[in-house]
Amino acid sequence: MTTFLIILIILAAIATVVALVRGIITFLRTTERDLKSGTGPSASSLKQNRMMMARIGFQAVAVLLVAFLLLMTGGGR
Repeated sequence: MTTFLIILIILAAIATVVALVRGIITFLRTTERDLKSGTGPSASSLKQNRMMMARIGFQAVAVLLVAFLLLMTGGGR
């Protein structure tokens, strides 16, 4: 069970990094036209927001898995 949790933690950490990098890349590709369009958020802004929210979700899952692993193994004693 411990090995399974460690694998899940690694996968959640990798997903966190991938979402972070995708969000940063989308941010760097934002053009001046995207920023000056006065018709609401651009497609680029919406994608940046989705990627950062995904990162927060994956990060929360990773933290919860680490806490669960520590509780199971008695790492807090």
